[in-house]
Amino acid sequence: TNEKSISCNTKPGETNNYFFTFDPSVAGTLFKENIRLVNLGNNHILNFGWQGLGSTKKYLDEAGVNYFGAPEGQRSIIKEIGGIKIAFVSYNEFYGNFEVEQKAAIDEIKNIKPKTDIVIVFSHWGAEYNFEPADSIKNLARQFVDAGADLIIGSHSHVIGLMEEYNGLPAQAGKRIYYSLGNFIFDQYFSEDVRSGLGVIVKIDLETKALNFEEINFYLQSGGQTILVEKNSKK
Repeated sequence: TNEKSISCNTKPGETNNYFFTFDPSVAGTLFKENIRLVNLGNNHILNFGWQGLGSTKKYLDEAGVNYFGAPEGQRSIIKEIGGIKIAFVSYNEFYGNFEVEQKAAIDEIKNIKPKTDIVIVFSHWGAEYNFEPADSIKNLARQFVDAGADLIIGSHSHVIGLMEEYNGLPAQAGKRIYYSLGNFIFDQYFSEDVRSGLGVIVKIDLETKALNFEEINFYLQSGGQTILVEKNSKK
């Protein structure tokens, strides 16, 4: 947004420290770096109210970056990539009534599944700094898979969380759930756990629609740069 920052000069722990805004030019940077689709379902999207959300959409539209998951907006989007129709669905635990949000996400997965080849759910959920998701989060993730999700990518905890393969219903066997990828680009440096992030490369077989995965590790350097690292070789 182009709103003036209200977090500048505040200290961690103070209320105003947690209101985030970035220069509108960042939208163009995303496009330049081949980030063409983003999920707006998170606990900070309304930091500057509905006007701030409107600004976010405006600048993304102008930059050519697609989006989904905004509160009271388009929960999902279908993109055709290499002849494969992929649905991206958002679940945001931190907007409105979480039970209503859960049902809406499950209904969206069920409704969009017949129209696509693959359904990927992006979930903003769970407690910060927890490596092990709560049972309620695990149960919800499995409900998403049973509803038709082929892959679940989670965020919010700021640390790399559990990955599991849920076998669920026979038709949905072996679906991956990444409960949290940790931090990618952020300004947290107080522990090695928050300085570590995980990237997931998804490769799709054009004939069978099977998903194959490659995981890569990130590390947040003190100067603000995120680098690629070999596992267990952070510097």
